[in-house]
Amino acid sequence: MTASALGSGRIVTVFGGSGFVGRQLVRALAKRGWRIRVASRRPDLAFHLQPSGRVGQIHAVQANLRYPASVAAALRGSDAVVNLVGILAPTGRQRFDAVHAFGARIVARAAAEAGVTSLVHMSAIGADAESSSEYARSKSQGELGVREFFPDARIARASVIFGPDDSFFNRFASIARVSPVLPLIGGGHTKLQPVFVGDVADGIARMLDGEAQPGAIYEFGGPEVKSLGEIMAYVCDVIGRKRVLLPMPFAAAGWMALGTEIASTVSMGLFPDDFLTTRDQIELLKSDNVVSKQAIAEGRTLEGLGITPDSYEAIVPSYLYRFRKTGQFEANRLA
Repeated sequence: MTASALGSGRIVTVFGGSGFVGRQLVRALAKRGWRIRVASRRPDLAFHLQPSGRVGQIHAVQANLRYPASVAAALRGSDAVVNLVGILAPTGRQRFDAVHAFGARIVARAAAEAGVTSLVHMSAIGADAESSSEYARSKSQGELGVREFFPDARIARASVIFGPDDSFFNRFASIARVSPVLPLIGGGHTKLQPVFVGDVADGIARMLDGEAQPGAIYEFGGPEVKSLGEIMAYVCDVIGRKRVLLPMPFAAAGWMALGTEIASTVSMGLFPDDFLTTRDQIELLKSDNVVSKQAIAEGRTLEGLGITPDSYEAIVPSYLYRFRKTGQFEANRLA
């Protein structure tokens, strides 16, 4: 069976389909023959996805997870649903509990009531009801809410996701471009397993096609496990910037984060996002963010879905070149 025949013209509604992971997932699903309904608070921001498929294969609809009626309308007639909606920091009415917990329950309940046969929910490695991080707790609450209404839902947890538009490697590079000192929060010892956005999208598409165990939680990570310090040193090397990597205890990092939160508030959003660190993000860094040994043993990984994950070292330089002193012309500089 060809990839284009897998979807067989069935309809899948993708909540958050215009986002970082969503854009890649829509392309992957289009290749598999799905008819894709991109549900977004701002449908006008999803029109650029239409060329990713055939004429009429992809279209956008309005939906807001805070309004159950809009979610139910977006799901009408769907065979499957993917919920990718998530935030890294709260802004306005977009709070962790509203998006990750309440929103996830709304989607799962509407999917069950609509007779949807397959649901994939995007969570995160580190989701934990007992975590000191509100982000991690809300992700866990979202998983429980999905299970309550849709027990067979497949859940995808990912480590830090990277790609050309990421807010991880790009953020570190942006800071390193202007700051002579980079703080290593918690000493930079936290272990991370960066995973390519294209691999995450492929993994979710395969889960939707029924290649994953019903009701299972899959964990997505890349081929390398590195410390935060190693990753920041790598970024500085790629962009050709010699910077001081200064170890910073978690307590001091908490105060730094509070300062950036206050600066962001009083500046009414003018404070650069790349320099904004929240206290909740500091809490997240107190725990490693890697695929568990149990998931590996049970095949609940990208490899278990038949995917060989890409190394960040093979991809990141292709989009961080813009942070070098002479950008794309770095190799052509005169001595």
